[in-house]
Amino acid sequence: MNTLTIDIVEKCKQNDRKAQMQLYKQYCDGMFIVAIRFVKDTLEAEDVVQEAFIKAFAKLHQFKGEVTFGAWLKRIVINKCIDLLKAKKQQMLELDEVHLKVVDDTYENEWLVDDAITLEQVKAAINELPNKYKYVVMLFLIEGYDHQEISEILQISEVASRTQLSRGKAKLKELLKSLGYGTGY
Repeated sequence: MNTLTIDIVEKCKQNDRKAQMQLYKQYCDGMFIVAIRFVKDTLEAEDVVQEAFIKAFAKLHQFKGEVTFGAWLKRIVINKCIDLLKAKKQQMLELDEVHLKVVDDTYENEWLVDDAITLEQVKAAINELPNKYKYVVMLFLIEGYDHQEISEILQISEVASRTQLSRGKAKLKELLKSLGYGTGY
């Protein structure tokens, strides 16, 4: 984290409204992109971001700088998204970018989606996954979190995260193969 951001965070801890607005402007757009990946509605994503900033400013004294402020805030945004989805039992949402690479951890073999598959078909397949797999698959494959981080975010064990990812990837493979889009392995 750069010195300027550290200074702004410290000012925010002292309830400096100007610093809070500066921090908000610095991270708002990026956090909206994260939120829109999880919720279906633009207004809901905006609400999630607002609630995340409110929580972040209220809990700023807990921010110790072990990770960047952006990473800390992103975790709050993702937790707020998951809370919203659980409360409304909504489906996971549109993915703006999908770099889907499914890795079999046991054998370390790659399984790649066929070039013929479209983004819409991948989105549809992910949306069909049960929620307990869908969240782990999105956090791991799309957001790039590791199992320790996923276990903290979803409040599950690392073993459960690995198991749910493995089962989620297997189900995703089945869904794509049933549509004729998967490759062997």
